[in-house]
Amino acid sequence: MVKRVALIVLDSVGIGFSADADEYGDRGANTLGHIADSAGLDIPNMHEMGLGNIAPLYGLPPMGTTSAAYGKAKEVSHGKDTTTGHWEIAGQILTEPFPTYPNGFPADIMEAFEKATGKGTIGNKVASGTAIINELGDEHVATGKLIIYTSADSVFQIAAHEEVVPLEDLYKYCEIAREQLGVGRVIARPFVGSNGDYQRTSNRHDYSLEPADNMLTRIKAAGKDSIGVGKIFDIYAGKGFTEHTYTKSNAEGIDKTIEFLKQDNEGLIFTNLVDFDMLFGHRRDLIGYRDALEYFDQRLPEITAAMNDNDLLIITADHGNDPIFKGTDHTREHIPILIYGKKVKPVNIGFRSTFADIGTTIEDVLLGETTANGSFASMIL
Repeated sequence: MVKRVALIVLDSVGIGFSADADEYGDRGANTLGHIADSAGLDIPNMHEMGLGNIAPLYGLPPMGTTSAAYGKAKEVSHGKDTTTGHWEIAGQILTEPFPTYPNGFPADIMEAFEKATGKGTIGNKVASGTAIINELGDEHVATGKLIIYTSADSVFQIAAHEEVVPLEDLYKYCEIAREQLGVGRVIARPFVGSNGDYQRTSNRHDYSLEPADNMLTRIKAAGKDSIGVGKIFDIYAGKGFTEHTYTKSNAEGIDKTIEFLKQDNEGLIFTNLVDFDMLFGHRRDLIGYRDALEYFDQRLPEITAAMNDNDLLIITADHGNDPIFKGTDHTREHIPILIYGKKVKPVNIGFRSTFADIGTTIEDVLLGETTANGSFASMIL
């Protein structure tokens, strides 16, 4: 019997555009494929697990025998953002997308926010986070006005200099926005620096809408551990967790995952490694993205070495963010699925009809029951 699952989401590591990509302007996107084509990928551990068997990847030919089960899944929820992808993994499918604001937020929203916070605002447009703080940082420092921006995703982002707006105040303003808005996430984006040379810090904080009951709440209700590593806790608004820890980098996220694997717990360890998306996908940094994938692959043997005989490791993603595709936003893509464990049969689980099959399988193996069809547990165990 499986006693523990480590679920690691490589944030934005998609494996090819979906059939409905045209609806999102994303036909042709392929995060992993384009990185392999353009920069090469030296990831022998994921290759051995079967990553190259999921879809054609340059330099990663299909393996005759793999060390893990493998497959991919399509998203059926409306959207291509972090919250939508993670919620679907846990079993909640969104039939209506979160609202987006491609022309900035309407005057009534901004007026209500400014009245509630007592702060003026600047920006209020779709922008890259690194670009807008260097564009408006000097004005913000001089006036104290909050920098507001959004993206193609359903986000209300508030950027502020840590020496101008203390973190506790910035977080308070985000909480106010969270109460007022129906966006998927409100995000605190603190930064430091001076004179047009500003850098974001690792004190980011996400405020999500509260999800419905899902895989996490059911695992917790069964008396098992439900542990979040990284921004996972924020993505689900803290619902369904017994323990969590924030992290400042992929390296720390991997370290914390290994620490939890070495502890005496039983249930789910759920990790998000955000650097792929935040530092490299949105910034269209091809080489940085490749290097981050290779770093994760180098650390993968440490993760598997920390596993017990009755553990499962599932590696997947939540959407794409192709670093050589147009724009700076997420891309509507399929996600890879790799399942490793001492008792796992190295089979092809096929093309899953929803991300939710991952959560359904986890509930199946941990609780002996599922709330929906779609478990691939019987295929791999």
